[in-house]
Amino acid sequence: MARALEAAGTAPENAAHVAAALAAAEADGLPGHGAARLAAYADQAASGKVDGKAEPTVKQTAAGALMVDAASGFAYPAIAVGLTRACACAPQAGIVGVAIANSHHFGVAGLHVERVARRGFLCLGFGNSPAAIAPWGGGRALFGTNPIAFACPRRDADPLVIDLSLSKVARGKVMVAAHQDAPIPEGWAVDEAGRPTTDAKAALDGAMLPMGDAKGAALVLAVELLSAALTGSNFGYEASSFFTTDGPRPHVGQFFLVIDPGAFAGTAVVERTETLIAAIEAQEGTRLPGARRLASRAAAKTQGVTIPAALYDDIKSRAEATRA
Repeated sequence: MARALEAAGTAPENAAHVAAALAAAEADGLPGHGAARLAAYADQAASGKVDGKAEPTVKQTAAGALMVDAASGFAYPAIAVGLTRACACAPQAGIVGVAIANSHHFGVAGLHVERVARRGFLCLGFGNSPAAIAPWGGGRALFGTNPIAFACPRRDADPLVIDLSLSKVARGKVMVAAHQDAPIPEGWAVDEAGRPTTDAKAALDGAMLPMGDAKGAALVLAVELLSAALTGSNFGYEASSFFTTDGPRPHVGQFFLVIDPGAFAGTAVVERTETLIAAIEAQEGTRLPGARRLASRAAAKTQGVTIPAALYDDIKSRAEATRA
């Protein structure tokens, strides 16, 4: 995947960031944000809709505030540099906000916050995307699916990671179904006319439904403001598609909060976390958020991952173009 991106005009360091994120999504059993995204990423880099050679810049605007300009490039390198700087600032500032502007699709939100938690900090992440969800009561997509992710360190265990899209399901799942000409369950989306649909392609042309109905739609609005207004980026209805080469650059935004537990309850944060997790697990039938993802990751380490043959062939042909 990295070689395919380089062939499309992406700088090697940026290609490595993107390919690692796609591979991690596949390993975690999240193919909607995995290798299926490669073709669109590469085609957009080749067309210039995303600048594969962009070098993100970071500006510290206050003791606990960082502004990162993704410079019309991929989100992954910009987020990496911003969160690395935030982790360095957090012990002094206590809480650091990281605003990513002029950005692109940021994939599995949980992977970004998990890396921060592995360094001993708590982390919240928000992001917006091209219009996919209509305001409650409306029939035209206005907001993105606007994921929220949270991670906190644990004692002698992988971080607890909560990652959820504010649509009833991630739009990536509908994209995968559309590629496979498979139906989607009723209740996920509506078509362009606002009618419930099980046709994945019609759903992509229509709007996703928010989780929690009116309450979910209100949360979608909050995330839109955090990730777009606060960062000075495009709202979902202003952003062009992540999947096509036409249109202006998406210029969406992301926002992260990095929290140093040492500035608050200190070591008691992890201890209290373990106390609560033990109480949850004491109840029969419970499962912690992220358990399925971690199981998939463990299996991938020994068994690898499986992707459709046609997808593999496309990636391979793109990668081999670098050696031509």
